[in-house]
Amino acid sequence: MRVFITGATGLIGSAVTAELLSAGHTVTALTRSDASAVRAASAGADILRGGLSDLEILRSGAEQADGVIHLAFSNDFSSPETLARGIAEESAALATLGASLVGTGKPLVTVSGTPRVFGRASTEDDPLPTDGPVGGRGVSVIRTLELASEDVRSSAVRLPRTVHNQGKGGFAEILTQSARQAGIAGYPGDGAQRWPAVHALDAAVLFRLALEKAPAGSSWHAVADEGDTVRDIVTVIGRRLGLPVKSLPVEDFGPLGPVFAADQPASAARTRAELGWQPTRPSLLADLENIEA
Repeated sequence: MRVFITGATGLIGSAVTAELLSAGHTVTALTRSDASAVRAASAGADILRGGLSDLEILRSGAEQADGVIHLAFSNDFSSPETLARGIAEESAALATLGASLVGTGKPLVTVSGTPRVFGRASTEDDPLPTDGPVGGRGVSVIRTLELASEDVRSSAVRLPRTVHNQGKGGFAEILTQSARQAGIAGYPGDGAQRWPAVHALDAAVLFRLALEKAPAGSSWHAVADEGDTVRDIVTVIGRRLGLPVKSLPVEDFGPLGPVFAADQPASAARTRAELGWQPTRPSLLADLENIEA
């Protein structure tokens, strides 16, 4: 299958690219910079230069492919304004990719986060939130899944709060970076809130399975660890960095503070049963032992 990928050189995208190539697919990677183009080409992908805001380029890439995987996002959480701009950019990009595949029956795999459900682990059947700091991303994913009625085999892989590899990635890496800058390994509230996690190489397998066989309009959970407490995560970070570990006000974590403070475990039971996905890589707490002081 000829697969067009946005975000092909990030932590997750590079793993997905390698997984697809090893399975015999060909990959065309959307790359914005020279450095990204070199990385993608070195991995064995073809190159299409452009960014998420280049809608005509996105349209061309999708129309020439047998399937599309969308992974790119600005990942600028520095302020509510930059976050909103990133969500708006992604929304327009996803709409363009989806419209390019209408009537073709081709797969379009997009990405979202696992939802929060009070009192239990969320499942694949729970709806995505459409409010809050990142609610706009949920709106975009829902619209993409609705393209199933227009003969697009759309699906969504829901990623947990931390997708990791060699101690890097996801919200855990944001906490690590904050700890380095502040000289304190901090967690919001009492730290008892739980975050799900998955290794990037395991997540990559699920993206391939969704591309190859997920039914139209379906959602899947890339969750290996259902929920480590944030206090346990930060304790490992603090020990690896040689820093004190303590609770900090939610406001200290910027626009993502309310998300960081939420208890949000997630299950992948249906994903494992129906798609045959079996994660085998190290857990988050084990992988954080790779953090360099």
